[in-house]
Amino acid sequence: MPDKYQTVLLFGAPGAGKGTQGKILGSIPGFYHLSCGEVFRSLDIHSELGKVFREYSSRGELVPDDVTVKMWAENIRAQTVLAMYKPHDDLLILDGIPRNRDQARLMDQYLKVLGVVYLTCPDKEKMIIRLQRRALKENRADDAKIDVIRRRWEVYEEETAPVLEYYNPSIIHEVDALGSPAAVLQHVLEIVVPIQDGHFNNPIDGTLT
Repeated sequence: MPDKYQTVLLFGAPGAGKGTQGKILGSIPGFYHLSCGEVFRSLDIHSELGKVFREYSSRGELVPDDVTVKMWAENIRAQTVLAMYKPHDDLLILDGIPRNRDQARLMDQYLKVLGVVYLTCPDKEKMIIRLQRRALKENRADDAKIDVIRRRWEVYEEETAPVLEYYNPSIIHEVDALGSPAAVLQHVLEIVVPIQDGHFNNPIDGTLT
């Protein structure tokens, strides 16, 4: 097995700000951000995996975990070939994946998770209001419905939250997600910069494919 991608996971409930923090980190040299949403949006629907994805999505069903992980693996491999992501220079920042324990297990073959930044939401109702405001601001009326937002939280609590139990507690770092984006970023940087420093001071050998 080739060396694994050295990675930090951005983790948290819907609306916690994973995408926002990931994009900011991705603009800093030495970090490479990839969200699961970007993987699906960039998928070639005429490819074998693309056809499988379209088959499930057309029925309104979730794509199986093994297919999701294969899509992710193909995407990140392509980005290394194109030199968009340089595993020997960049610390990989992931958000939106793994979404459950099975995905976490399947991704073990690709990732060496050095840290998990857990954006916590101590006040669930405040977070729900934040999600509703964001959806209205982005003109997504359906996503602004309270029942839809609460259902997203239920799915997160049932399927995604248990992912934290999969990883060693020593690499999980909590950050209050309810602060301003700048304040949250300050705390996130305090976590990821030392990890990045360690990544560069201990370069990986071999070629990731």
